[in-house]
Amino acid sequence: MGDHISKDEFSATDVRKDDISEDRAEEAAKRAAKKTVKKEPKHGGKGNAAVHRMWTAVWMLLCAVLLIQIWGLNQRIEVLKERMDRLARIAAQQQDRLEELTEGPGQDGAHGTNGAPGEDGRTDAAQVSGQGIAGSQGFDRDGQKTGSGGQASASREPDAAHKVYLTFDDGPSANTDEILDILDRYGVKATFFVVGREGSQAEDALRRIVEEGHTLGMHSYTHDYDQIYESVESFAEDFEKARDYLYEVTGVESTVYRFPGGSSNAVSHIDMREFAEYLDSQEIRFFDWNISSGDGGSFLVPVEMLIENCTATIKDHGTSVVLMHDGTAKSTTLEALPEIIETIQAMEDTVLLPITDETSVVQHIQWKSEGQEASDYNR
Repeated sequence: MGDHISKDEFSATDVRKDDISEDRAEEAAKRAAKKTVKKEPKHGGKGNAAVHRMWTAVWMLLCAVLLIQIWGLNQRIEVLKERMDRLARIAAQQQDRLEELTEGPGQDGAHGTNGAPGEDGRTDAAQVSGQGIAGSQGFDRDGQKTGSGGQASASREPDAAHKVYLTFDDGPSANTDEILDILDRYGVKATFFVVGREGSQAEDALRRIVEEGHTLGMHSYTHDYDQIYESVESFAEDFEKARDYLYEVTGVESTVYRFPGGSSNAVSHIDMREFAEYLDSQEIRFFDWNISSGDGGSFLVPVEMLIENCTATIKDHGTSVVLMHDGTAKSTTLEALPEIIETIQAMEDTVLLPITDETSVVQHIQWKSEGQEASDYNR
């Protein structure tokens, strides 16, 4: 009897075991459910964050594109404003010319800003104290003088002990307009020896050089030494292409030339006098230089050195032809130009002029026979 378990005791024990099993199963199910619920939002949150970051990046990109477009429009507006200002100045000059023609001839004007207008219709024919001849005159294909053009010769050059000619090689470039702006601000005319760079921007710059009274010279079409100096025939071909291109763009025919590397270059295997004689047969005068800025290399020359190079020896010459370069990479030349002009303008009995048909040539080589016009390197 002691080992006998009643029916009631067995049933109670069995029920408790079943309850415990059910409770454990229920708790396990709840824990599993909780894990599932936690995982789903976590997974979904990562996806939403990634989508949000993607749209944020797209929005920022669109904003950046919009800002670039706005900046580009502002740049175009500034360019248009400059062109409108330039046209307004030209219109004002033409109006002054009409008024002077109505009133009659003015004074001689060889030494002042209120002189008689030049043949090109500009009123300030010649200026001293560092201001160049305002007016440029070229020739068309019939040999007739044009209103403005490749070589400034609207008036006789003013008398001065020191005549200085700023010249810029290798343009036009992205810096040409800014160079012209600086020259305009100081009332100075210069000479641009250009190459055959085509495109609307380059052609606009060439026309502006002519319209604003500077001298437009040739510096070859290709600036390829090996091709240009291969033979007199190849030189002639390049020269004619350059001359025709400038005439096509500006309507005037340039009458001055600068050899790539100068007439004393060590590249040509042909005697440079042969090329000089060819230019002479085309009624073209070539100009070298007797003052160099030193900016022709691939490295940037410090502004202070450029100013010193361009101005230190002017007093040693009656005619100073200053070599500079019009190139996009020549940023320090652009920075130095205002002070170069101011320094020269402050010199006594010194004028800044563009090259004209009256300018004494500065040439590195002696190529003309005795009795002909001598070259002038050290003048």
